[in-house]
Amino acid sequence: MGSIVDTTRISIFPLSGALLFPGLQLPLHIFEQRYQALIRDALARDRMIGMVQPMRPAEGAPLFDVGCLGRIEDVEALEDGRFNIVLDGLTRFRIVRELDVTTPFRQVEVELLEERQDEVLLPVERASLEQEARHFADAQGYAVDWEQVGRLDDVALVNGVSQVAPFDPASKQALLEASGLRDRCELLVQLMQFYGRHDDDGGTTLQ
Repeated sequence: MGSIVDTTRISIFPLSGALLFPGLQLPLHIFEQRYQALIRDALARDRMIGMVQPMRPAEGAPLFDVGCLGRIEDVEALEDGRFNIVLDGLTRFRIVRELDVTTPFRQVEVELLEERQDEVLLPVERASLEQEARHFADAQGYAVDWEQVGRLDDVALVNGVSQVAPFDPASKQALLEASGLRDRCELLVQLMQFYGRHDDDGGTTLQ
């Protein structure tokens, strides 16, 4: 007999290439009418929406199983109905099923995933990540305040780089789904090495 899983109903914003991690923020410009409706609905209720990637960039495409629940922290309502918002990442979720709804935006039933708060990297893992991040940022032409980066805790560093790195959607999804901080760090280093070596060959992606 299977164990009973507590589930929660959430409205979602499917967006390829956009990840949100717990403890981090994601700025979004909302211009499609259905997602304007999503934001208005969330603001009228609990300010919560789920960010999740579709498996392909098509209307009604299947969704990846894992996303992140966010709370609308800042909102700027524009005159034509558009919004600028900032989402605060709260916790990852796993989709149990998509719901049949009449709203213009999609809704799902999810299991909220527990996030470990006590994970840290070994000093050698932290050093390897920072070294690879420097090489990757230099190759991409990014200007980075490395002194500020050095003050980040391990979780903020790993998740922050995972969220903003310009990897393909499947690679970013693998980072989100990683089972723990050290696994995510190891994968992140591998991806930065891979993309750093293949930048000049016309858009190689890791599938």
